[in-house]
Amino acid sequence: MSKVSQSAGNNANGTSATNSSDIYNIVLLVVDIVLLLVKFWLAIVESIVGLFQTKVQENVSGKFVLITGAGHGMGKQMALQYAALGATVICWDVNEQTNNQTVKDIKQKGGKAFGYVCNVTKREELIELAQKVRKEHGFIHVVVNNAGIMPCHPLLEHTENEIRLMYDINVISHFWMIQSFLPDMIERNEGSIVALSSCAGLFGLINLVPYCGTKFAVRGYMAALAEELRQKNPQNNVKLTTIYPYMIDTGLCKNPRYRFPSLFQLISPDVAAASIIQAQREGLEEAAIPRSYLALEKIGRLVPRKAMRLVNDFVDTGVDTDKH
Repeated sequence: MSKVSQSAGNNANGTSATNSSDIYNIVLLVVDIVLLLVKFWLAIVESIVGLFQTKVQENVSGKFVLITGAGHGMGKQMALQYAALGATVICWDVNEQTNNQTVKDIKQKGGKAFGYVCNVTKREELIELAQKVRKEHGFIHVVVNNAGIMPCHPLLEHTENEIRLMYDINVISHFWMIQSFLPDMIERNEGSIVALSSCAGLFGLINLVPYCGTKFAVRGYMAALAEELRQKNPQNNVKLTTIYPYMIDTGLCKNPRYRFPSLFQLISPDVAAASIIQAQREGLEEAAIPRSYLALEKIGRLVPRKAMRLVNDFVDTGVDTDKH
């Protein structure tokens, strides 16, 4: 056989092998697409069915729950309610007096609690205290990043220090908390991290520009962290819950404004705390207070911006400046 014939034969065999490989890859792709569609619709059906089922709530009795900003407002109410459920509450706050009062109130009702003074903006102080808490109490099952501040005035009236402090407390401290307590959770493949965002992390609001930035940041990092954990371990059982409260009557929201008070009135801290604890115990990834606000935000993103602004102007709810 001539070299030309051999070459032609080799080319033909090579082409045949390439075609077979292409067909095989196409078949695999089709199978993957079919499996994706089946799993996709099963997930949709499962989610719809789940809306009508009573979710099992995790038993926190005997477990350690750490809450930042436990000296007042929602933090204090969460501490009291977790203790009532049988959890041992680790209370962190920069204000020693109010934090000690929370611990005292829990103990007076027969609960278990320990108080620690912590300025969450001080990274080294926070990490050192986290090590101390783990050494004294062992595994911390639930960590609630609750501490936050909310200055309310136009962006151009915010000082540099005010903005930096807001980000240090509302966002940056969360990273130090997570780096301190998440490794143990990953090792045991259990535990929960709860992060307080806000409805200001769902909607942009006047007089809250930097604050909205911090709360959108919380929403973003929690979503990204959930993906990291899922990719690292498909059987991950560490729960992440992001909370979006509406205006809570804690004193942070000094000048709320609403056209329809019966629809948009302030929410009491005890009601908000109960809703947060329920979301954590049910393992929800996201929960608004009230719950309907999360659905409204998703629907609102499908509506043209101009149309939504008309609705916002009609509802006329928000926060007036705290500077006069």
